[in-house]
Amino acid sequence: MTHDDGMSKRVPRVSMGMTPSAIRDRLVAEGRRIFQEPPRQIDFAKDHDADTLLNDLAGHPHAFVLACIMDRQIKAELAWVIPFRIGQRLNDFSFAGLRKLSLEEVQRLMSEPSPLHRFVKEMSMNFHAAVQRIGDAYSGDASRIWSGRPSSADVIYRFLGFRGVGPKIATMATNILAREFKVLFSDYYSIDVSADVHVKRVFARLGLCSSDASVEEVVYRARALHPEFPGLMDLPAWKIGREWCRPKHPLCTECVVQDVCPTASDCSRKAAQA
Repeated sequence: MTHDDGMSKRVPRVSMGMTPSAIRDRLVAEGRRIFQEPPRQIDFAKDHDADTLLNDLAGHPHAFVLACIMDRQIKAELAWVIPFRIGQRLNDFSFAGLRKLSLEEVQRLMSEPSPLHRFVKEMSMNFHAAVQRIGDAYSGDASRIWSGRPSSADVIYRFLGFRGVGPKIATMATNILAREFKVLFSDYYSIDVSADVHVKRVFARLGLCSSDASVEEVVYRARALHPEFPGLMDLPAWKIGREWCRPKHPLCTECVVQDVCPTASDCSRKAAQA
């Protein structure tokens, strides 16, 4: 019987100057630059009025929480606009107004005149349960989930208490609060990368993990590379995957990390030999 230690999985060859530490440093530097930028309005939904609501953590913190919970198995912009659309259909987005809604009323608002999500029934239950939890556990003020400079683990744990929220969404929400809204936490150890298809592909092509690495492998690889704040590498990797490191025909010559990427180096070498 042979022993499989995982080394048979495909990992791009890493040359001098393309070490994991050099690649990590590039991703971390870009993540830190983003982290240190001044606060600005974030275009979650690509809709001005919806984004104004989602960015209003002081007046409508529940909008952000509800949008995070809706972000599942549909395009992000469509998910993030859902709380705003429900507010439009209800003609009210105060927490008090949402708290009065029955599950049946939420489902009607979610489905008529057109469905807001591909899983109307399930997401209606998640939406309704989230409103009730914010009312019961946080006295109607969702900002209590992250106020008072808590640990990153505490905030993730609180998000995990919502129906339909797993580690990926809980980590994503906490990372956005820290990175974009500049909410202060006592530490950032528990904020992982959100290993979606873009982050997984970029980590693999950078030679940081195998091409068929699981979500857990990518998450723990990021923890090993930058344990004090693994999630700092999340947005840079996601942007690289979205803009240049495409599944087919990657734009290696335009990519910001081409000089430390072994996959880009292999592509350049093959092109030169052709």
